[in-house]
Amino acid sequence: MDMKVLVTDGIAPEAVKMLEEAGHEVVLDEVSPEGLLEMIGGYDALMVRSRTKVRTDALDRASNLKVIGRAGIGVDNIDIAHAREKGIKVVNAPMGSTISVAELAFGHMLTLARGIQRGTAGIKSGKWLKKQLKGMELEGKTVGIVGCGRIGQALARRCQAFGMTTIGFDPYLPGEVAQEFGIELMELDELLKRSDFISLHVALTDPTRHMLSTKQFEIMKDTAFIINCARGGVVDEKALYYALKEGKIGGAGLDVFETEPPGDTDLSELDNISFTPHIGANTTDAQLKAGTMVSEQVIMALKGEDPVHWVNRPKQ
Repeated sequence: MDMKVLVTDGIAPEAVKMLEEAGHEVVLDEVSPEGLLEMIGGYDALMVRSRTKVRTDALDRASNLKVIGRAGIGVDNIDIAHAREKGIKVVNAPMGSTISVAELAFGHMLTLARGIQRGTAGIKSGKWLKKQLKGMELEGKTVGIVGCGRIGQALARRCQAFGMTTIGFDPYLPGEVAQEFGIELMELDELLKRSDFISLHVALTDPTRHMLSTKQFEIMKDTAFIINCARGGVVDEKALYYALKEGKIGGAGLDVFETEPPGDTDLSELDNISFTPHIGANTTDAQLKAGTMVSEQVIMALKGEDPVHWVNRPKQ
């Protein structure tokens, strides 16, 4: 039976074509939160990225919804527990954005190491900061990877290619897997003490919220750089501002923020920081991978099958 799929955030055309070739009607509509409440009851499937928030109020109106597809890895914009209670499957595409996010994190590392963000701003304002921009090489430096899943492992490979030492903190990663990727596992405090660069790749949960704050900044080298391409709430931005301003750490590269867009943040007045607007997964390559992967999962769910990447699978 043909079913209706609502796509509220942009996905690759190839992903839409897959749904249509499977016999489903696809509606593309970047609805507002209010619009989602009005429309969701008429659809069998919903596909989103990070913009659309699927909370309890929307789920309670989703009388026909069978599956929610997240074209990416993070599902913190979806109330997955309430969806489970209502029998709605939530699926994602955990491998789709791996390389894109790892490469962006590495890009922030290079930017900070050579002061690219300061050089760009200087030239735009008519300043030639050649003498001020004495950077560092990545070779021989140590990168601490917090969260050594797929993205952390991909970042480790790229850092190793530049001659960097890779250490990691991940209480869920088996030691043999870490060893396979050349990552030396250790406790977080030890990682913070040893690292020249610290890159975060963890989900935002109660234990990880503000896992880097004043206490952690005090442990780090005063030359250390923090890279956050994970979730904004993992870093305490107020504490980060003072750590950067007072020289407690060397700099930071942020792709994510506690509030998005961040608005008039104090961090923007600093020159030892680089910003991107939550674009970790925003490449044509990642969108193609994530879109087609999640379309496969949605199609399986609409057939009544168990998707491979079923995030809120009922507990046995």
